[in-house]
Amino acid sequence: MTPSFAEHPQMTAEEFEQIARTAPETVTLEFIQGKLEVKPVPDGDHDEIVMWVLRHCMQQRPELALYPERGLAVEKYRSGRARPDGVLAPVGTFAGTGEWADPAGVLMVLEVTSHDADTDRRDRNEKRDGYAAAGIPVYLLIDRDTCAVTVHSDPGTGRYHQSPSFPYGATVKIPTPVGITLNTESLKDFTR
Repeated sequence: MTPSFAEHPQMTAEEFEQIARTAPETVTLEFIQGKLEVKPVPDGDHDEIVMWVLRHCMQQRPELALYPERGLAVEKYRSGRARPDGVLAPVGTFAGTGEWADPAGVLMVLEVTSHDADTDRRDRNEKRDGYAAAGIPVYLLIDRDTCAVTVHSDPGTGRYHQSPSFPYGATVKIPTPVGITLNTESLKDFTR
């Protein structure tokens, strides 16, 4: 059996943070399961989808904030560092924290897939597992390749136990502790 990156990481979390501080603005770096990941800068449709989710969250749960690109220290036992497209938490949760915050208090993370070769491994698998291991209650994945919204919830034993997917156009209820409803018809406007 081949050892995983978690058993033999490419570098320490501290080394990653030093590299990430000097990365060019054209990429976003993450440290997932002991491996350095490079995310391309999002395109306009990606940004519009994130803002669409942000507006829904603000309208339905004004006591919460959707923090774009908030760094989280996930997978503590693997020294992971992720920068989700959005992190939903009560207003003020990250006051006084550094670049890589503890995920305690986070209610949901949002990822919108990018059109690159690593999206399947990164967004659909490794990040899902990392967010579940960190105990984040909901992982909302908006998948532009499949035109579907997947709501991962009920984390336990390192995985999400619920992961229903809905096609664009469906009404999607995000479970507690988030408790919002998304009418996803307008996501069709961001499909190319």
